[in-house]
Amino acid sequence: MSKLRPYMMPIAMAIGILFYPFLARLSALTPVLIFLMLFLTYNNIDLREMRISWLHFWLLVVQIAGCLVGYWLLRHVNQTVAQTTLICLLAPTATAAPVIAAMLGGNIACLAAYSLLSNLAVACLAPFIFSLVGVHQDISFMESFLLILRQVSVMLLSPFAAALVIRAISSKAQKFIAKQSYISFYLWVIALIVVTARTVGFIMAQDSREHHTELLVALTAGVICVGQFFAGRRIGRRYGNTVAGGQGLGQKNTILAIWMAQTYLDPISSVGPGAYVLWQNIVNSWQLWRQKNRLTDN
Repeated sequence: MSKLRPYMMPIAMAIGILFYPFLARLSALTPVLIFLMLFLTYNNIDLREMRISWLHFWLLVVQIAGCLVGYWLLRHVNQTVAQTTLICLLAPTATAAPVIAAMLGGNIACLAAYSLLSNLAVACLAPFIFSLVGVHQDISFMESFLLILRQVSVMLLSPFAAALVIRAISSKAQKFIAKQSYISFYLWVIALIVVTARTVGFIMAQDSREHHTELLVALTAGVICVGQFFAGRRIGRRYGNTVAGGQGLGQKNTILAIWMAQTYLDPISSVGPGAYVLWQNIVNSWQLWRQKNRLTDN
């Protein structure tokens, strides 16, 4: 199975595309899968090694302020592209980011700390941001805020709280769960299949006149992806953590981003994080190829 892991992303997406009429119906499983992935990840993190630094602060500024500024600048140009920019910048760091960082020789503890901080920040701020954008326009801002807070916090804050409870109750149980962290990979594969199927189903249901918008959204996601990796590496270099900075800002939890876009924004904007999956894997593949050649030359 380990030999198949590098190919699981295209395989999962292919399954989602081919069998989307049936698999799209399983979209209700997505929040559960995200919760379980984060729960396993948080149990595998050694909180004693967590050190919040200025690097984390500046990465968070780019993530949060960037999504707001990007949306504000583009909202009158193209609302869908503006929402794509918002969600692709707001999305927290992927739980798998430390794995790629380790392969690139990066600081895993530094990136794990930012991954946790990034997810908690989104859990706290996403309800306010989405309410501000104007989802659920038929209800008041406060009602919208509380509705989104309840849904998002269940997925992002509850896994962390549950992991803390497990640590407090039984260290043996926590260590046992931590050893099962490999399961999160398979949960990610299932989630990718489901969100791909739902995205394809949505695209197929659209009028052909929307296809140019979808292409524009996909290209926008590509620009944002490359920009975030570049900005993250530049910031990380200043603090001696180039790889952690790049992966922390550039490698996103696209499963969560797609779900949030489909739930709270114009569904067409979910094509953005869907395309981001491909863009970030292209960037990661290029980085790993360059790292391999550098080691070979040495």
